Amino acid sequence: MANVHVSRLLEELERKAHHKATLTDVTFPISTEDLIRIEALASVFDMDKHELITSLLHTILQEVETSMPYRQGTKVIRIEDGEPIYEDIGLTPRYLAIKRKLEKAHAASHTLDTEKSTLKSMAK
Repeated sequence: MANVHVSRLLEELERKAHHKATLTDVTFPISTEDLIRIEALASVFDMDKHELITSLLHTILQEVETSMPYRQGTKVIRIEDGEPIYEDIGLTPRYLAIKRKLEKAHAASHTLDTEKSTLKSMAK
C-alpha cells in the first residue's frame, strides 16, 4: 500500500517539475484595482500571487479557446452520419493555425536553447 502512495507522490512531483520547466516570465501592466483583487484572492487561498495569476490566466485562456463561436461557411468539408459538416469561417481556424505556428516556433527555439546549453556544458 505504501508503494502506491510513494508512486503517486513521485508522479505528482514529476508533473509539477515538468509544469515548472514550461513556465516563462512575462511583464505586463495591471490596474491597481485588479492587483488588489489578485492579492486578496491569493491571501484567501494562501497562495503566492504569481502562482494565482498563472492559474487564473491558464483557466481563462482555456475557457476563451473553448468558447470561440463556430461560424458556418458554405463549403462542405466532410459528411458525418449522412449530414454535411461545413467549414468554420469564424476566428477559430485562424487562431488555431497561428497557435500551431507559434508552438512550432517555441519548440524549435527550446530545442536550439537546449543544444546551446549542452554545447556550453561540453566545452567546460
